[in-house]
Amino acid sequence: MDPIQVVEDDFGKYVEGTTTHSVRRFTLSNKNNLTIQIINYGATITSITFPDKKGNVEDLVLGFENVEGYYNATFFFGATVGRYANRISNGKYSLDGKEHCITLNRPPNHLHGGNKGFDKVLWSSHVEGDSVTMTYVSQDGEEGYPGKLTSSVTFQLTDNNELVTIYKATTTRPTPVNLTNHSYFNLAGQGDVLDHKVQLNADSYTPPDANLIPTGEIKAVKGTPYDLTQSVELGPRIAALTGDPAGFDHNFCVNGSGKRLVARVEHAGSGRVMEVYSTKPGVQFYTANFLPTDGSCQGKGGVSYRRHGALCLETQFYPDSPNKPNFPSCILQPGDEYKHTTVYKFSTV
Repeated sequence: MDPIQVVEDDFGKYVEGTTTHSVRRFTLSNKNNLTIQIINYGATITSITFPDKKGNVEDLVLGFENVEGYYNATFFFGATVGRYANRISNGKYSLDGKEHCITLNRPPNHLHGGNKGFDKVLWSSHVEGDSVTMTYVSQDGEEGYPGKLTSSVTFQLTDNNELVTIYKATTTRPTPVNLTNHSYFNLAGQGDVLDHKVQLNADSYTPPDANLIPTGEIKAVKGTPYDLTQSVELGPRIAALTGDPAGFDHNFCVNGSGKRLVARVEHAGSGRVMEVYSTKPGVQFYTANFLPTDGSCQGKGGVSYRRHGALCLETQFYPDSPNKPNFPSCILQPGDEYKHTTVYKFSTV
């Protein structure tokens, strides 16, 4: 059996202030022609290529061909998101009787770590065997968060066509932590995802208000358009949703605990299937509603990325957890270790 190959090369440079940073790229490939590329800017997945049922290889994630694209992007393509993924209402939360104010980067909310979240920093990197581990130290007070947080994410490829991601973190002060990956998947490799079928292992979800902040209610999906417990085609289901723009941007409460199936996505035309497993209590299912419709977002190969051109499955704590005592706690204490695992498994039918 051929071992997993890990190749490191240069992905270019970017200038921040008076400092020029060099970005490294890591290419992981297995015997089944599954190839994953990751850069240490934002610990970002830049490419996932995998054959369809006829052997045709295409790239299944949205992204850019150079560092500048990621440096200037606002859509978090493929990035590791932190210190807190998703939204915190009004950029405030209280902990141990003290109010903390964090960056209000998407008024009226804090989103995905602030103005310079973990997606906009250079992580250190270390290759060991069939995996690459990236580490970032977030200083006390960064984006308003308390505590010096040391975070790592390990990307490991297996011959079972699994991309295993393992997140860890420790802190010097109590702080919210919610790390995830924000890859935009399109199993067809092009076009929109309205013909993709999606199934979520979630009997309930957290209804959001007009600002996409959970109301605090945990509501059953049965009898609603949010019932994805059976495989459904996205196009008709999105058409049944209200909102402008219409689409999914909702946190679902994953059934069970431990590492278990979160989602299954299938594209009949290519035969590609992606299964997502995670130890997290929730998953944000997002159908790229806020990508532009005018073709102004240019990605790899000069392709225009448009609304509903991909889907995201962000394994996570529930949004606004620091302000919702009935949600699973996202607070990491000194002396404890934050750890969770998410697995993306690819196959064809």
